[in-house]
Amino acid sequence: MPKTSPKMSYIRLGASGLRVSRLCLGTMTYGSKKWRDWILEEKEARPFFEKAFDAGINFFDTADVYSGGVSEEIVGRAIRDLAKDREDVVIATKCFFGTGARGPNRSGLSRKSVMAACDASLRRLGLDYIDLYQIHRFDPNVPMEETLEALNDLVRAGKVRYIGASSMHGWQFQKYLALSEKLGFARFVSMQNHYNLVYREEEREMMPLCAAEGIGVIPWSPQARGFLAGNRHRQGGGDTARARSDEQAAGWYYDDSDFAVADRNVEIAKKLGVGPAQTALAWVLANPVVTAPIVGISKLAQFDEALTALDITLSPEDKAALEAPYLPHKVLGHL
Repeated sequence: MPKTSPKMSYIRLGASGLRVSRLCLGTMTYGSKKWRDWILEEKEARPFFEKAFDAGINFFDTADVYSGGVSEEIVGRAIRDLAKDREDVVIATKCFFGTGARGPNRSGLSRKSVMAACDASLRRLGLDYIDLYQIHRFDPNVPMEETLEALNDLVRAGKVRYIGASSMHGWQFQKYLALSEKLGFARFVSMQNHYNLVYREEEREMMPLCAAEGIGVIPWSPQARGFLAGNRHRQGGGDTARARSDEQAAGWYYDDSDFAVADRNVEIAKKLGVGPAQTALAWVLANPVVTAPIVGISKLAQFDEALTALDITLSPEDKAALEAPYLPHKVLGHL
C-alpha cells in the first residue's frame, strides 16, 4: 500500500467516486530509448516508482503508444512489485495511436481497434482490469456511437472501471457526453487536456464544460514539456537532452510571448524562494477545475519540487502577474 505522505491529499476524479492523489505520475518518460533518446529504461525508471509510492502517489498514467507499449510493461511490473494491494493504485492508460504496428485497424477508435487495444494493454500491464481507460484523441473517421458502445462493453465486461478522454474540441466532447446519456452508456469521467501557463486555450470552452458536467481534469504537460523550468533558449534547444531533441516543444512554445510568460514565471519563483517548475505547477493546481496534473519526472529531485508545489499558495497578485503576458495561441495538441 502506498505510504501516506503528509503533503499528499486525495480527491475525487470529477463527479465519480474514484479518489486519486493530487499529482499523477505520467510515465511517457519510462520505456525504451529506441523510441526517444531522452527516455529512461526500466532499471533507471524503477526508483521513480519507488519514490512515487513513498510520496503517497496512487495515480499512474501511461498509453499504448509510449515506447510502443514498453511503458505499459514497465508500469505493470512496477505496480506488481511495489503495490501490496492492487486496489490501492489507480492505473490509467490510453488507446488511439497504437503501438506502431502496421495495418488499417491497428489504431483509431473503431470497435475492432478499441477492443483489441484494451486486451493488448491488459497483457502488457499484466493486470486484470484498467482503472481509467482513455481515448487518446478524437477520431473523425469513426461514428461516436461505435466508440462509446465499445467502451461501454469494456466497462460491462469488467476490463475497465472508468472511461476518460483526451485532447479534442469542446463541442466534440459535449457530443460524446450527450450521446452516452442518450444511449445509456458509461460516461466519461475525466478529460486529459493540454493546459499550462503558456497554453491556456482550454479555458475558453473545455474547462468550463468540464466544470459544468462534473468531469475531472487531469492536464498533460502542466510545465509545458519543461519549457516553464526556465532553461530553454530563444535561439532553440535548452540545457537538457529532452530540450535539445524535443522538436514538438520547439514548435509549440518558442514564441516571444511564451518566453515572456516563462521569464515572468522565473521572477515570481524567485520572489517566493522556489523553483520556476514549482510555480508553474502550483498555478495549474490552483485552478479549481483541475483534479490532478500529470507530471513527467526524469530526475529524482523533481519529485521533491513537485511535492513542494502542493503547498505553494499563489496570491491573487502573483497569479495575475503570471497570467498577464499570455497571448492567444492556435489550437495545440489536437489532431
